[in-house]
Amino acid sequence: MTKPAPTVTQNTWEFLRDAMITPTGFREYDARWKYPDDINLPGITALGLGLGTQMQRRGIEPVIAVGNDYRDYSLAIKNALMLGLMQAGIHVKDIGPALSPMAYFAQFHLDAPAVAMVTASHNPNGWTGVKMGFERPLTHGPDEMSELRDIVLNGEGNPQSGGRYEFIHGVREAYLDDLVGDFKMSRKLKVVCATGNGTASAFAPELFARLGVEVVPSHNALDYTFPHYNPNPEAMEMLHDMSASVKASGADFALGFDGDGDRCGVVDDEGEEIFADKVGVIMARDLAKLYPNATFVADVKSTGLFASDPELQKHGIKADYWKTGHSHMKRRVKEIGALAGFEKSGHYFLAEPIGRGYDCGMRVAVEICKLMDRNPNMSMSDLRKALPQTWATPTMSPYAADTEKYDILARLVDRLVAKHAAGEQIAGRAIKDVVTVNGARVILDNGAWGLIRASSNTPNLVVVCESPASEAEMRAIFKDLDAVIRTEQGVGDYDQTI
Repeated sequence: MTKPAPTVTQNTWEFLRDAMITPTGFREYDARWKYPDDINLPGITALGLGLGTQMQRRGIEPVIAVGNDYRDYSLAIKNALMLGLMQAGIHVKDIGPALSPMAYFAQFHLDAPAVAMVTASHNPNGWTGVKMGFERPLTHGPDEMSELRDIVLNGEGNPQSGGRYEFIHGVREAYLDDLVGDFKMSRKLKVVCATGNGTASAFAPELFARLGVEVVPSHNALDYTFPHYNPNPEAMEMLHDMSASVKASGADFALGFDGDGDRCGVVDDEGEEIFADKVGVIMARDLAKLYPNATFVADVKSTGLFASDPELQKHGIKADYWKTGHSHMKRRVKEIGALAGFEKSGHYFLAEPIGRGYDCGMRVAVEICKLMDRNPNMSMSDLRKALPQTWATPTMSPYAADTEKYDILARLVDRLVAKHAAGEQIAGRAIKDVVTVNGARVILDNGAWGLIRASSNTPNLVVVCESPASEAEMRAIFKDLDAVIRTEQGVGDYDQTI
């Protein structure tokens, strides 16, 4: 196999014949490109051949479940990917259009060791990509992605015989059956189901109906032009629309799903958006009663309540703060035997006996409905207000070039660790600990904290601060952290600030 060209020139003879791949599309835990600006169909086939070669090299049984999200070009991408996989001698089990978690489910349901899901996730139209994994329920992390990148970009894909194609019917139905089981709501519940015309439109309304939940539809017709907004439950446009639907319908809450259904966003009965890390604490409180002494993993951007909430402490819950990113979180939940993992972006990882450890927005929806059923006298806003109050910044991202950001971060981490060692203060408080699993999360003596890390996807650092005491303390933490950040000349302006 020849090496793919690193630049893409459309409307040329070579574009229809030769593999072209912009190298930056290989990310920390998946692959993502603008199509056809950064990759062409022969490039996708080269990716499939590379992925199949990686399976063969690792001695993995050559069987893979493959699905695609609901976009007008995703089937063409999937067909090109499957062609490459079959060239590598892989038995491809095509499950058809799917959510990412349906593809992860198919690994278990079909006993397939590997998965490749063609999806741009929550990115807008024009993007494509692949989420892949070889070890259920995990997906590729940085090591696997760099190995795959080298195989593909160095032209090391190895064609061999034995590849075959099989279309598998009925996986969608099996997935829905698995989610619902024999559960039926005992309390009346009216839920706004927001899918932004994306792939989840083919799943979520039916899922709620099966649970016995009254559905208030919100953009549930499949339409890959996304006429209303791009389905992303972190985006204010979608959350405001969900809030308006709750207020107009008198629903108990709204649940919104992203383009490939692995994330879930929540708006309560008062139209208040509840950030995903706080939803995680609400779920953790409920699960703590059923599973005392459990461990919960939270990403380093999440609220400190997982460690400090008296209700969780009462049930012996252990909090483990870990690296941001769906692959990192899945791996950590599995490695330490945690009951669940919660990520501020809306990925939740519910492990046995609740789920299978992968991120599934539909599973989260089912468990939220069950939680409401176990708390029949509580509204979603009651559950929100029952949490200890904290003041948190949004995620703020100052510019730092991709080629420099990790070196800059390493120096900032060293400075903060040195501050702790020297007994210096942040915001007038003693530093209790500096967690360095993913940048530096500086924890103060009252549970307040500030985080600096590098973005996995963009040329930025990421800064988040939270105080359980006051907004003034939150601002003071940010001021002191920013003073440390400003010692680095390579750091530019913030995208947003407080």
